[in-house]
Amino acid sequence: MDEQKFTYLRERLMEQLEGYREVCDEEIYRSIDELILQTGGDFYIRLSERNDLRRELFNSVRRLDILQELLDDDSVTEIMVNGTEGIFIERGGRLQRWEKNFHSRERLEDIAQQIVGRCNRIVNESVPIVDARLENGARVNIVMPPVALNGPVITIRRFPDQPIQMDQLIRWGTVSQEVVDFLRKLVYAGYNIFISGGTGSGKTTFMNALSHYIPKDERVITIEDNAELQIQGVANLVRMEARNANTEGEKAITIRDLIKSSLRMRPDRILIGEIRSSEAIDLLQALNTGHDGSISTGHANSPEDMLSRIETMVLMGMELPLPAVRRQIASGIDVIVHLGRLRDKSRKVLQILEILGFDHQSGEIRTQVLYEFEEEGENECGAIVGRLCKKAELQRNYKLQRAGCQN
Repeated sequence: MDEQKFTYLRERLMEQLEGYREVCDEEIYRSIDELILQTGGDFYIRLSERNDLRRELFNSVRRLDILQELLDDDSVTEIMVNGTEGIFIERGGRLQRWEKNFHSRERLEDIAQQIVGRCNRIVNESVPIVDARLENGARVNIVMPPVALNGPVITIRRFPDQPIQMDQLIRWGTVSQEVVDFLRKLVYAGYNIFISGGTGSGKTTFMNALSHYIPKDERVITIEDNAELQIQGVANLVRMEARNANTEGEKAITIRDLIKSSLRMRPDRILIGEIRSSEAIDLLQALNTGHDGSISTGHANSPEDMLSRIETMVLMGMELPLPAVRRQIASGIDVIVHLGRLRDKSRKVLQILEILGFDHQSGEIRTQVLYEFEEEGENECGAIVGRLCKKAELQRNYKLQRAGCQN
């Protein structure tokens, strides 16, 4: 079906639906079937095209147009729309160009408006960048002209409908059973854990899996820019999401606002989706005022790099002596779990670092590596073979002892 025919039929369909405040899916399909029959004399539609046309017309007015096919495909983990110049997808950890494309900028702009409208957000020339999410929890970033020179750019990161559990990560080789047993004890005992890694390394997935070990009788508060966490089995769960400013640049609700509010809500644990800026101050204050067992994530190339980034983020929001910042970090964070993607595109836990404390003489944060991934070669399929090797015993084990767990 060429674009000209599709555009003609879609315009006729929109004219028929205009004025209806609420239309069920069955009525839309009925209108599409009637429209195809009515226009059969205007141009030839092959019988083999009709089912595809019917589905595509429905998706264009009720769902996300040609992107819906990708969203319904569980093997697709990322969708990247580069304006009208092409659509790329990630499948099985590898990028590839999709055969379909948006030929009309207007059609693509409609999809962008549809996505943000469902999240009660705005995107236009005045507010050209926005983060949103789909009903299935997929994360969406939209960049519009004039910032995006090749037309609206839409990036969608899909998450599994069912949260991935640790046993699946073990089967995939992301982490070992020994390390999972170790982390289970830390979560149960209330260690403050920070998960670091690069883009697409699996931080949110790992955080979801790790949260499964939180005792089910505790009060948990999640705070995110866009709600992505899928916490299971916790009855006393409060989920909060930041809000962007309106068109006048007012009434924004930031991560910092939500962290401050959460401290008045009697949380046992606070889970923050990602730390990006000055909210690191409020996170450290929460960790140092009795909210043990909290978990957060951040972008970094290594655990040491994550510590440096946290320092920078704190200083972005408050002028403090660097030694004071480092003391707060050393006191608040117990363990950093670092994930990464290897050259074979696999995601793995690469290192687990324990924060030992602040060295007053050197002014540095003392650390030790507990586990580290060591490569052993490649198999016949080119996949990297290796294992997480234990490097040291946990030194700050007082929380384990208090919880009745063995080191």
